[in-house]
Amino acid sequence: MMGAADRAPPWGDPWLEPYRDAIEARRRRIRRWARRLTEGRTSLADFASGHTYFGLHRTPGGWRLAEWAPAAEAVYLVGDVTGWEERERFRFRRLDGHGRWELVLPADTLCHGQHYKLRIHWTGGAGDRIPAWARRVVQDPETGLFSAQVWAPARPYRWRHTRPNPPAEAPLVYEAHVGMAQEREGIGTYAEFRDQVLPRIVRAGYNTVQLMAVAEHPYYGSFGYHVSSFFAASSRFGTPEELKSLVDAAHGLGLRVTMDLVHSHAVKNENEGLGRYDGTRHQFFHAGPRGEHPVWDSLLFDYGKPEVLHFLLSNCRFWLDEYRMDGFRFDGVTSMLFLHHGLGHTFSGYDEYFGPQVDEDAYAYLALANEVVHQVRPDALTLAEDVSGMPGLCAPVGQGGAGFDRRLAMGVPDCWFRLVREVPDEAWDLGWVWHELNNRRPEERVVSYAESHDQALVGGKTLIFELIGDAMYGHMRRDDPDLRVERGVALHKMIRLATLATAGHGYLAFMGNEFGHPEWVDFPREGNRWSYRYARRQWSLADDPDLRYHGLAEFDRQMIGLARQEGFVGRDEPRLVVLRPEDEILGFARGRLFFFFNFHPTRSRTDYPVEVPAGAYDLVLDTDEPRFAGPGRLVPGQRFFTHPLPGGTLGIRLYLPSRCALVLRREIG
Repeated sequence: MMGAADRAPPWGDPWLEPYRDAIEARRRRIRRWARRLTEGRTSLADFASGHTYFGLHRTPGGWRLAEWAPAAEAVYLVGDVTGWEERERFRFRRLDGHGRWELVLPADTLCHGQHYKLRIHWTGGAGDRIPAWARRVVQDPETGLFSAQVWAPARPYRWRHTRPNPPAEAPLVYEAHVGMAQEREGIGTYAEFRDQVLPRIVRAGYNTVQLMAVAEHPYYGSFGYHVSSFFAASSRFGTPEELKSLVDAAHGLGLRVTMDLVHSHAVKNENEGLGRYDGTRHQFFHAGPRGEHPVWDSLLFDYGKPEVLHFLLSNCRFWLDEYRMDGFRFDGVTSMLFLHHGLGHTFSGYDEYFGPQVDEDAYAYLALANEVVHQVRPDALTLAEDVSGMPGLCAPVGQGGAGFDRRLAMGVPDCWFRLVREVPDEAWDLGWVWHELNNRRPEERVVSYAESHDQALVGGKTLIFELIGDAMYGHMRRDDPDLRVERGVALHKMIRLATLATAGHGYLAFMGNEFGHPEWVDFPREGNRWSYRYARRQWSLADDPDLRYHGLAEFDRQMIGLARQEGFVGRDEPRLVVLRPEDEILGFARGRLFFFFNFHPTRSRTDYPVEVPAGAYDLVLDTDEPRFAGPGRLVPGQRFFTHPLPGGTLGIRLYLPSRCALVLRREIG
């Protein structure tokens, strides 16, 4: 009989042994919530189908509009059909004591394109509200006001392509924002993204598109983080059919499509969002200070309410069913999990992950959301944006984990940006770099990245702009020598290669940064005179062969292609081959590929000995190639053979130019 001392540690992590009881308590809480919500009579996926009842629906007999507003005393439909006045014919009836209201109308009452809202009365007041479950919300171009819109086109969208199977290799994610995907100064559309950007993503070699800011948000400058209508695709980019066409076209090209899902908070707006929806602050959100995020100026969901869980879990299923999304990036997971929202915390010890500072209901919600997603789509990808390192996020729900497929390795870009901003090139600690690139627990599957949209938002800069600065404005031509530019271009390639080559179970890049998009991301606002200059992508930079951007784009394409060809991401763990901080040399293996980096700014190494297994080694990629905007110091296509080294070891000797990386493929036999 196995004793306590013989049990395997939770999720293979011996440091979690003291917290075994806490993990078991989480598992029980998740199961209690599942039983409470389903009452043991249905699956969680079936429970998460509120969108098929709530909201506006055309039925065989006419129209039905259902909403949840427990503190309401009366509810009216107002809009184009009523002259925006209350009429008794359009008064909802209360269905029960739990806050459900319903209105049934004849088929000829409403028609496609009409605008409407709810006028909700409560004790001491009333207000017009956009239905919480509305699927189409539009903004009046003259008044700026939002309203729901009847959306029942005569010809519903017909899907043409089946969903692609999960890629044989790990997810290589191209993070994108539809509105800023065009070069002109303005807001891009779903149709433009479909026709102009999807082909670029395919050519670049990525296999997954992650769309940001899809759910409706009243303020464009929020980057989609202040969601107002959780079931409505943002109308500023086009119609529901055009978003479906985008997803459909991506599937036809073999790309999977995921979206950013913001269930960590909601916009405060009352006329556009869920704030004081039924006259109370505590319908969807916590009452009092706990219901407001102190930094984000937004409202925080109460994950301890069954109705809120029904709303959010149904939202997960809705995007899978209605728009055929292939998964989600769950935004703001750290804020959800901790009552302090991660503000001012470094998470230096395991005690941080257990105790009264954790919102255990939020943890349970995330686990239930993952169960819903994977019951509906077993092959869907769920990705957690968490900076805390909470153990168990990627562990199975049945073991007390949250069930995510992957989490973002948020420490990796922090590592690179700290080095670039704060440390002289010759003083980079490659031991620390190697640790950060591989810092993951046994149960965790992570997606690594050098930069995402986060680094360039809110006053930040893209990685290339951090490296080069204003020299980018006049010295990015290939025939224009400039030491700052040459340094930045070299390190940009090396940083991306090191990140991809060590990526545990996936890799991510933000749209345009693969070719070194300059400057920063800034949406139109009063402070920049409502300019779109920094809310677009300058694709022409990458398309011009005379510019170094073109070389960076070509390097990224070849790098991603090599990763897909060899399939090492998610399969083989990186194995350290050489780490000599005094020389600024790092080398490691992944599968049959061997990666060598010389980060020193000036010292090139000739006949540099490295121990490797016996065999022949072909040079398959190097950052110095002229086609990659490099100086071309290496002879392409070289082959190296192992031979005895001093000390009785076996290895090869390499020419490692300064600020250069090369990739060798081992051939046996």
